[in-house]
Amino acid sequence: MSCLLAKLHRPEIDPRKPYTKIPGRDSFSGRAYDEKYVKPFIDKHQLPANKSTAFLTPAFRKNEILTVDQELICKKSEVKLYQSVITLLESIVENQISAEILLTEIVRILLEIHDEELHQINSRLSSLERSQGSLPLSTEAIVKLITQHLACKNSSRLPVLIVAAAYQVAKDHLKEKALPLKSHNAADSQTRSLGDIEITLQDKSFVVTAYEMKKRAITKSDIDSAIFKILKAKQKIQNYIFITTAPIEQNIIDYAATWYEKTDGVEIAVLDCLSFLRYFLHLFYRIRQNYLDAYQELVLNEPNSAVSQALKEAFLDLCLAAESDE
Repeated sequence: MSCLLAKLHRPEIDPRKPYTKIPGRDSFSGRAYDEKYVKPFIDKHQLPANKSTAFLTPAFRKNEILTVDQELICKKSEVKLYQSVITLLESIVENQISAEILLTEIVRILLEIHDEELHQINSRLSSLERSQGSLPLSTEAIVKLITQHLACKNSSRLPVLIVAAAYQVAKDHLKEKALPLKSHNAADSQTRSLGDIEITLQDKSFVVTAYEMKKRAITKSDIDSAIFKILKAKQKIQNYIFITTAPIEQNIIDYAATWYEKTDGVEIAVLDCLSFLRYFLHLFYRIRQNYLDAYQELVLNEPNSAVSQALKEAFLDLCLAAESDE
């Protein structure tokens, strides 16, 4: 989309040269068009497209003209996709189709996909509303539901939402709040954050607790990296908590505990994701349904690049099944 827009804006450019370092006067900054025009357009109309610039993909991360015969650095399953993109750009250069027609068609297809995805979500929400009875789901039913959701494919973003939802509904009880979530594909070094979730006191701006989520076992290297961020931070935090969906080894728990005195009082802990959820729901039992509603809202509001359409639909299907079981 950025290459096509650039071609419409400046007919003299070559849409296969989206980097200013490519030799020739017909090269341009695809990233500039993406950040200034394409991304705001996608966000405004909630189109099903990547929220971050497409120029970050390794397949196109090279300062040379994009041609189908060049070697693409990507997964085998993606080669055909990226070659098709380049073929379309070549069709513009060879005057087989205009940039305006192609760009219009892309937007039309994205709008169709958006409308269909929205219809699928709204249809499931309507079914869920009709199925809900007067008795809220039990704590164990909610834990089972989210456990099944975590077991779905490409669910690495979900632990972040599980913890974020907890702070969202309990902030008035805890007198603490979670800062707005950063993009799922942004590194901590880019966002200058201490973790995936940062917690502050309600009346303060400095971070007191940081959470880092992993869908794998926590290692000593993970803890060492956290220590580096803690010691480098301008403000001293009180807790750095790892949340994992994998088994936790005792030696890792013991290693984390050794850093309390070394960091002058920073608690480092490694917790199991589902155990955290179960204890939270029992501790704040009377707002357990509020928690499930908050988690649902976070899941549905995430961009598809973080939580896929299939994962959103799966959650609503699981809710419908849980309500039927109850």
